Amino acid sequence: MRPLIIAANWKMNTTPADAGELAATIAARTEEPGVVRVICPPFVCLSAVRDALAGKNVAVGAQNVHHEPAGAYTGEISAAMLSGLATWVILGHSERRRDAGETDELIGKKLARAIASGLRPILCVGELLAEREAGRAVEVVATQLRGALKGTDVEALQNAGFVIAYEPVWAIGTGRTASAADAAAMAEAIRATLAADLGWGEAAEGVPVLYGGSVTSANIGEFLAEHSIDGGLVGGASLKPDEMAGMVACAAVTAKARAEAEGRPA
Repeated sequence: MRPLIIAANWKMNTTPADAGELAATIAARTEEPGVVRVICPPFVCLSAVRDALAGKNVAVGAQNVHHEPAGAYTGEISAAMLSGLATWVILGHSERRRDAGETDELIGKKLARAIASGLRPILCVGELLAEREAGRAVEVVATQLRGALKGTDVEALQNAGFVIAYEPVWAIGTGRTASAADAAAMAEAIRATLAADLGWGEAAEGVPVLYGGSVTSANIGEFLAEHSIDGGLVGGASLKPDEMAGMVACAAVTAKARAEAEGRPA
């Protein structure tokens, strides 16, 4: 069974003075069985969030990591610097691609660094609106996957708990969302690319695919109703405890239903 995951991407929000309290509140409001919870605060808040979440079964993630182990890279964060602070990391977010010029090749190097350092990666992929309207969404995402995963070790990625987040760029922070059916079709296309193009074979079915892009408690149920979608990478709504509580509760119901359908303990 693929896990149900709700991952919070706080982006450039919160400070060390308030991040810990927010994280603790969210943790307390989202204690539900069968759901993996992850909070990814800004780098400067990692320590405060880690301390606030100690013993609460909520993982801490970083929003990025550098591909080199150390060196003259002003303003960057290495995997070693994240040791003891985070166990997950977001890679290839469209805002990093757009604002920092990250290429698929560079993201692939970051991915290799992450798994070698024991970080569980969430690889983000997604198309622009013009690409979707031109009927190229699957092609664009497949190209991103091939570029980032070229030469990576499948077994190492599996062991690292590799996760993919499908985030259509035109839906991030805009209030627009893809339809649940379109998101599910993209999740299936992602696994098909892993299986056929990248040599994953049947193992591709075990890769969790999250949806991201203006996810809220009001719409996440539509996405989780699709069996190919395994949770959400949540932006703005993840800063609101009520929203997080609603999303995790919905994910818990989904996890129970899927377990029962597969004849496994909930």
